Amino acid sequence: MENEVAAPPRSNLPAGDRSLLLVDDDKPFLQRLGRALEQRGFNVTTADSVAEGVAAIRAGAPAYAVVDMRLGDGNGLDVLEALRRVRDDARMIVLTGYGNIATAVTAVKLGAIDYLAKPADADEVIGALLHEPGDKAEPPENPMSADRVRWEHIQRVYELCERNVSETARRLSMHRRTLQRILAKRAPR
Repeated sequence: MENEVAAPPRSNLPAGDRSLLLVDDDKPFLQRLGRALEQRGFNVTTADSVAEGVAAIRAGAPAYAVVDMRLGDGNGLDVLEALRRVRDDARMIVLTGYGNIATAVTAVKLGAIDYLAKPADADEVIGALLHEPGDKAEPPENPMSADRVRWEHIQRVYELCERNVSETARRLSMHRRTLQRILAKRAPR
């Protein structure tokens, strides 16, 4: 009929499995992002801990996952690792408010396709999930300062040393207490 208006498409997702696991311990953010992703066509399962995330994966491995890096009961990378073991084709991204290059590299090694800083909105998350492997990221408008590059290097070595302060200080030829003071501070801009 003439007066009928076609309903807008729910999303531009590719056909197929639209199951998504969303893991974050910030419950208001988890609910808000979960609703927004459902409105865009995903079948969302939420979890607010590593244990719940792993249990959700055992119940049914999703095609997509959005996981916070730091959770109340552990590291979100454990959730990525559990999903990668049961579903190799899952597209995963990491959200974090504590971003650094070392954890981003670890996340990518575990199969994450992107690493987003919080707060990320649903459009950014979907853009990262559906990003084609051949597309290149835009260069940053504001490159890192020298202090930030130094801090990132220290964080990378710290992660490589499995968060052992003494070993990290030895490898960086730095006094252990100096390293502890650097690690206790926020990342420079």
